Amino acid sequence: MTADRFACAAASLGRGEPLAGTATHVRTWLLLEHSGPWGNTALLDARLPDGLGPELRRRAQQLRAKILLVRRARAARDPERLNVFAAWADPVRPRLEHGTVADLREVLDLDLGALRAGGTTGLDPVEQPLFAVCTNGRHDACCAEFGRPAAMRLDETHPELAWEVSHIGGDRFAGNLVVLPDGLYYGRVTPESVSAIADRHLAGELSLDELRGRSAYPNAVQAAEVALLRRLGTTAKDAVRLTGREVDGDLTVARFAAGARDWEVRVRTVQDAASATRLTCKAARDNPIPRYDVVAVERH
Repeated sequence: MTADRFACAAASLGRGEPLAGTATHVRTWLLLEHSGPWGNTALLDARLPDGLGPELRRRAQQLRAKILLVRRARAARDPERLNVFAAWADPVRPRLEHGTVADLREVLDLDLGALRAGGTTGLDPVEQPLFAVCTNGRHDACCAEFGRPAAMRLDETHPELAWEVSHIGGDRFAGNLVVLPDGLYYGRVTPESVSAIADRHLAGELSLDELRGRSAYPNAVQAAEVALLRRLGTTAKDAVRLTGREVDGDLTVARFAAGARDWEVRVRTVQDAASATRLTCKAARDNPIPRYDVVAVERH
């Protein structure tokens, strides 16, 4: 990194920006193996079969899905059979499916709508999670600078579960990790922390210091869940369950069940124009930094 290059991740860390509440709100995922290069906008810039990228982009918008490219950290070329993953990041019953294809155009036959409705895409169910680190420096330099070392380390310690991914959102929190099918986002992940995060997840535990949020929830609810877990003093992945949400202007009231007790967490969403700054390395203009202030955590 040159001394005069703006680095969004360093800027975010320098201003003490909280991680909680910053995960992209998405439940439907489709990951396609493509060893690259990916380019800035992977579905449009990677060398995919003719017409496939635009069609996948259209379906992603239609289904409000993340359709992304993945690769092994040390892959030099694509294998003969390409891995495909589909995930439904439901907070109670998350599901991950996997298969292989000879031609990526075959993914157009997968039924993501059925997956969202409780059915299957046609791929096989998978019990083990998938750990994907964002490393696409063409999209944002910080993703490669901070993501690539973490991805290489994860490939050493969890080679069967580790992938690089083209973009998951929140470049300024690089290195970024998403765990599927739970849709758990982690930020500011380092080579020293990434394997411990994976180990804790496999043991049913969260890493609260790096947790950005659960993608199944809107941002304010993500912040509410993290605040409640801290109040309870637990890192158990399934310790709390969302039972209701009310939004009144900038105030979100999230209700959770934790064992036999009910809790209510109030979070205020703040968009302060005075906080406007460059949020990514390539940003052409300043934007306000969203903030999710926890007003109260109360037992009911």
